[in-house]
Amino acid sequence: MFKQSLLIPGILCFTMFAKAQAVKYKDIVFAGVIKTKDLSYSPNDSSGKKKAHLFDLYQPAGDNTTGRPLIIWMHGGGFKFGTKEAKGIELWSKTFAQRGYVCAAINYTLSKKLPIFNFDELKRSAYYAVQDAKQAIAYFKEHSKEYNIDPDKIILAGNSAGGMIALDAAYSTNAELAKFAGVTSLNSDNKELLKVAGVINLWGGIFDLNWLKNTKVPIVNIYGSRDSLVPPTHKDTSLYGGADIHAEANKLGIPTSVRVFEGYSHELQKHFNPIFQGGKDTERRWLEAGQFAADFMYKQLYIK
Repeated sequence: MFKQSLLIPGILCFTMFAKAQAVKYKDIVFAGVIKTKDLSYSPNDSSGKKKAHLFDLYQPAGDNTTGRPLIIWMHGGGFKFGTKEAKGIELWSKTFAQRGYVCAAINYTLSKKLPIFNFDELKRSAYYAVQDAKQAIAYFKEHSKEYNIDPDKIILAGNSAGGMIALDAAYSTNAELAKFAGVTSLNSDNKELLKVAGVINLWGGIFDLNWLKNTKVPIVNIYGSRDSLVPPTHKDTSLYGGADIHAEANKLGIPTSVRVFEGYSHELQKHFNPIFQGGKDTERRWLEAGQFAADFMYKQLYIK
């Protein structure tokens, strides 16, 4: 009886101590999340009729902090498929909001063709998707007070095609990307670089490693070692994957980190299936990837 009476207070003290050790923006500290669906980041489409410019907003419930960091999440799908409601995007948006971030899961312009089978169409699709990402960033910077976010702490993040958009938007100028894609630039600031606080690249790739020389934006790369859709290294593919990007970032002195899931393929699945979004085991790896990214971004944003 005496031992049991000591045990209960001990458990309570340990639980309180564990909670006290949770660090905002690094660990999950909020139980609830407020999700607001189908807002528009387009100044010319405030009615939200154009689905390509809609976003879902995730905020930690009960948090009145101002100057919060924002993550703009972009889904995968080969620039042909996918939405802001993809399973992984919802999972990361929710769990990062539970850490204290504001998260915006955005739609973007999709191709009417099949970019995965046509490299020229892939380049064009990436260009137009990047323009949407830039429009979303401009929107959130303009509305930073409304959403209680710090306009200097905006992170671009995405998986697969979404990771490609984040990479191209952060490291290439509009002129470079337009020329590479073979399109007429839609942006007057052709030589201006986007100012973002970081990039979370989940098994995406970049078209040209030389673009990393343009800026020192911190980047974390996460991928499966057996990814054949976006291979980690540049061989028999038109993209530079996470391994190449991490090595080049190290060479250039860009803050970087990498997490490799050995033996896993695209989307951290054992055997990649574009129709099946992933079961509990895949979700567990997605959560691990999210925590690794959160640890890295916390060091970049809050540890000097």
